[in-house]
Amino acid sequence: MKNAQEHQSDPTAETADRVHGRNRGPVRTVAIVAPYYPPHIGGSENYAAQVARAVADDPAMRAVVITSNTTGRRTTFGVDAGDVPVIRLGTWARLSNTPVNPLWPMQLRHWLRLLKVDVINAHAPVPGLGDLAVAVSGPRPAVLTYHAGSMSKGRKNVDRAIRWYERHILPRVFSRTRALVAVSPVSLAFGRPGAVVITPGVDVDRFTPGPPASTRPRTVVYVGRMLRASSEKGIDVLLRAFVSLAELPDVRLRLVGGGDALPDHVALAEQLGITDRVEFTGEIPDADLVTAMQNAAVLVLPSLSEVECFGMVLAEAMACGTPVVGSDVGGIPHVIAPGATGLLVPPGDTDALAGACRRLLQDGDLADRMGAAGRQRVVEHFAWPSLTGRYLQLFRSLLPEAPDPREKGAGKG
Repeated sequence: MKNAQEHQSDPTAETADRVHGRNRGPVRTVAIVAPYYPPHIGGSENYAAQVARAVADDPAMRAVVITSNTTGRRTTFGVDAGDVPVIRLGTWARLSNTPVNPLWPMQLRHWLRLLKVDVINAHAPVPGLGDLAVAVSGPRPAVLTYHAGSMSKGRKNVDRAIRWYERHILPRVFSRTRALVAVSPVSLAFGRPGAVVITPGVDVDRFTPGPPASTRPRTVVYVGRMLRASSEKGIDVLLRAFVSLAELPDVRLRLVGGGDALPDHVALAEQLGITDRVEFTGEIPDADLVTAMQNAAVLVLPSLSEVECFGMVLAEAMACGTPVVGSDVGGIPHVIAPGATGLLVPPGDTDALAGACRRLLQDGDLADRMGAAGRQRVVEHFAWPSLTGRYLQLFRSLLPEAPDPREKGAGKG
């Protein structure tokens, strides 16, 4: 979703009117609170946006999004492409990938009260905004959607702080919620009292199959962020593995995405002597992203840790009929059906990663079978409407007095 032009002033009354509407029946307000939101790119951002759109489309509910302003200290206001009001709270600083502002507790209380929010759906693991929304929820039922396993990154000082947070702070946040949503069995919310699993989904009408994988250009594709704070994505492993594919001179590697680590990866490609066979596209438009997946011979996600709780790009590529290779870590094994829709390799194993790519590039029949099976798996298990429908049921269960318009005949307007 792209955002409409946003205000820099503080039109609180105008924003409240937009959320509440006029002359409407007994409609409940759901606040989706997420540290980042589109146009910021990412799987959890898209997930939160899909929930917001589903709430907005339900006659008995209205949605408002509260997120961080990634570009400045001031609070901005606007609407996304689904006409959902979006409030972006100013960010004063950033700790690693975490936006912070000491005023957020006060601002969250203000907006929850002004907008007469009935249910909060907070998204994490980025510490801060989602945690605070749960902490200040008061009598409102709070649903926390947790998108990751342990956030440990293999850096001693950083991991010490992360372990302290996950051991001492996160359980308290969990205990204050009315319900928990784990996006996969790897999520730290999984197995907690009251937790349900609602995976990320795919727009199967947008991500549609391309030509058979065996007929596509022999291109290995990676799609995702390239941030120094997200080194667990394993892009360096993929670059080193690609060196081993030198005996296939027509094979190319295409890395789609941007971030502050992009120059580091370009420099590594130069050091490895593969720049003539590697393309760094930077960030590309949404339509081009779908095309890139439809034309990939193989899509690879070489993640190194359980921070990769699901692997959204794998499901999107499978919807495009693209065979996939992923690390056997985190939530990736819950997306790929090994040997049926793609291949799993040990995380960090460059030889195994190169071997899996080589196998799919050289065995066209296998690639085509896996591509077709991947599309079927996504349609059956990861299509958005059934997943967001479960959210709507969850929100209604927390407000039993709220009428179901499909039973009562209520409607918008």
